[in-house]
Amino acid sequence: MERTLTLVALFAALIAGLGLIPKFTLAFGVPITAQTLGVMLAGTVLGAKRGALACLLFIALVALGLPLLAGGRGGLGVFASPTVGFLVGWPAAAFVTGFIVERWRGNLALVSSIASVIGGILVLYVFGVIGMSVTLGKTLPEAALLVTAFIPGDVIKAVLAGLITSALARSRPASVLSRG
Repeated sequence: MERTLTLVALFAALIAGLGLIPKFTLAFGVPITAQTLGVMLAGTVLGAKRGALACLLFIALVALGLPLLAGGRGGLGVFASPTVGFLVGWPAAAFVTGFIVERWRGNLALVSSIASVIGGILVLYVFGVIGMSVTLGKTLPEAALLVTAFIPGDVIKAVLAGLITSALARSRPASVLSRG
């Protein structure tokens, strides 16, 4: 139990730390950040439940007003911004990513990369598109077109998540709980 709590808090901190990498905000108000890499890693390393819990802890801290999102944003106002769908989708993205890695055996780098594409991109984009549609007053197809700008960077993050998870498993096998 202590180990789980520590790792959940550690990955929430990792997601926050990745927010320190400078963001690039697109014209429609949604930034490109490194924080989704942390969400993907939470799933690939911690597994479905722990990964989702790390994201929920992070979101709770943001809701309390801590400026942990890229650009130092935090507080309840972020839940009324175009990023809301992506933010509330993080726990689901981490859960799906972790669920796939826990169940699909094979080359860990490949499995983690594919799981990150499915959970950390496809699942997350469903939430993001809905959030953007609601907050920006766009149709779902219009909002879906807007997220295409994120695809190349997110695919790179998914590959990185796979490589990092595989390297971590080689150096410290017991630390990759999604395969435990």
